[in-house]
Amino acid sequence: MKRIYRLFPECKDYVWGGEKLKTEYGKQTDKTPCAESWELSFHKDGLTKLANGKTLAESVAVADLGENVKKFPFFPVLNKFIDAKENLSVQVHPSDDYALRNENSFGKTEMWYIVSAERGAGIYLGFNREVTKTEFEKAIKENRLTELLNFYEVKAGESYFIPSGTIHAIGKGCLIYEIQQNSNLTYRVYDYARTDKNGKPRELHIEKALKVTNLNKFTPVSFGAGVLGQSEYFTVKKINVAGRYALNTAQSSFACITCVKGTGELAGEKISRGDSFFVPAGYGEYEAIGEMELIETKI
Repeated sequence: MKRIYRLFPECKDYVWGGEKLKTEYGKQTDKTPCAESWELSFHKDGLTKLANGKTLAESVAVADLGENVKKFPFFPVLNKFIDAKENLSVQVHPSDDYALRNENSFGKTEMWYIVSAERGAGIYLGFNREVTKTEFEKAIKENRLTELLNFYEVKAGESYFIPSGTIHAIGKGCLIYEIQQNSNLTYRVYDYARTDKNGKPRELHIEKALKVTNLNKFTPVSFGAGVLGQSEYFTVKKINVAGRYALNTAQSSFACITCVKGTGELAGEKISRGDSFFVPAGYGEYEAIGEMELIETKI
């Protein structure tokens, strides 16, 4: 008989992170700061674990992943919470085509769901007009790149879809749930002259970024009702539970269910803000009970 699994994430202590994931979202880690928690990860840089200490990747059968996962050479998605106490670097991720040819990796298309945001907090996302490669490079050298970017002041409940090649940055004061391709490949373009924990400047990847960044004016992408983001790698929906809500996980795909607000039960298991569960493909019908907001990821 199939069962659902409570997930125990791998946490990351990047220099720009805060402590909200520990103090407000229940993450258990000795790492300080707690910048990210990788909720659903088959990636070698941070494997999600189960209550018994084993990784999710080694504990589930291929059939539990679903039919739609079979078209990928490896597990296609990675979900994480991000707590930005300080600004993240301005960065870009390459396409699959470029990454496979040059990095022995897949690229990275992603989406952000804004879980919470301090007053005035926001994100940089794409160019505010079409630019040339020369303009892009000159702005980097003159430390005025953000002048060319869209700045969106954000609030809880919003979502943003970010195709590979789109230049972007999360601003301080944002707590975000990110669903992305299963890749840890990032090209930093600008990092506020920041140093790492050893006092050394963090590495930039300007030459590579110049090759992969989409220089067109950015146009936001929206999806149908209830759908936060959709690509060949993931379909993400928001579920508002007020009492009882019926869910169904078919043979086509597993589901990752993450609670971003409220408390309740999921298939008889207690769930509250910050908790994530893996529901195997073919699990069938089950219920969410309570008052909460859930993010559902499927392939």
